[in-house]
Amino acid sequence: MEKNKISLLRRLALTPFSWLWGAVYFLRRIFYDYGVLKQRSFQVPIISVGNLTFGGTGKTPFTLWLSEYLSTKNKRVMILMRGYKGKLENSSGLILSGKKINPDSTDYGDEALIFARRLEGASIVVGKKRSENLSFYFPKVEPDVVLLEDGHQHIKIKRKLNIVLFDALMPLSKYKVAPLGYMREDFHALKDADLIVIGRADQVGPEKINSLKNLLLPHLTLGIHFAEVCFRPNGFYNATNELIYTLDQIRNRKVICVAGVANPQSFFKLLEDLGAEILVTESFPDHHFFKADEINALLSYAKSEDALIVTTEKDIVRIKKIVSDDSIVFLEVDVHFLSGENETKAIVDSCFQNIY
Repeated sequence: MEKNKISLLRRLALTPFSWLWGAVYFLRRIFYDYGVLKQRSFQVPIISVGNLTFGGTGKTPFTLWLSEYLSTKNKRVMILMRGYKGKLENSSGLILSGKKINPDSTDYGDEALIFARRLEGASIVVGKKRSENLSFYFPKVEPDVVLLEDGHQHIKIKRKLNIVLFDALMPLSKYKVAPLGYMREDFHALKDADLIVIGRADQVGPEKINSLKNLLLPHLTLGIHFAEVCFRPNGFYNATNELIYTLDQIRNRKVICVAGVANPQSFFKLLEDLGAEILVTESFPDHHFFKADEINALLSYAKSEDALIVTTEKDIVRIKKIVSDDSIVFLEVDVHFLSGENETKAIVDSCFQNIY
């Protein structure tokens, strides 16, 4: 009874702040819709990959899939991103993937280095002033398409396609505007969505998927397509990106799981499903900058147990700056469609029909 009373008081106290937060984002979209605030247009298709919630929906692996798909269509891809927590976040920086360079995660942020490692022939531009950065770097790389990563709230740039991602694991009760819940803005922002992608759909039952869709449908354009995806592991790599263990080779191996991402439990479950013997799980804040004593303590424990430290692809770019050890590997994952793949490709292809 006392717990319910505290919960009610907390909701009452936070509700005005949630309304204010939501109102600011609502008015901002209205101002752009009616031209009070001006959108910038560019002579190139721009595809936004974003979400309504804070982190953890799989934007990075989906942007990787989308970049690779566009490359099969011979499109030169530019990824425009913030470079969160990198030194260049407040200015700008360019990485040309496939070049023999060694960009620093301290400068560019961890996601940018993943794109640089995994993609061929893409350009990655970091910096939160995205429209200015696009204007500056566009003539240098002349992309055929621009991917606006984590872009649903960055409406200053006019886009051809809005892809919005949701996490199937997130409880429906969390779909409230902050600070009451995990939403950056309310469902009204879905009026601009062209495609909904539900991630980690393999980790819940059909009832949860249907409940999430029913929550979203009243706010979506009639006939909008849904896609359902999961994140399928590929193998275990060391800090120099060499394949060390196949998926089968991790079965019954002792592992220590380390994750500084928004949804560490999903990562831990992947390892559990692969048959690893998990000794301990260590969670850190998203985009955590690891300290030497944190990693060295885990390494000492791993060596005493003849265990591996297994981390995520995002975390390894920060960990390897501190220590390089054969006992530390990362799990590489890719997007795999459970449904809606052909529809997704058709919607993406439509961006290049009758352009300018």
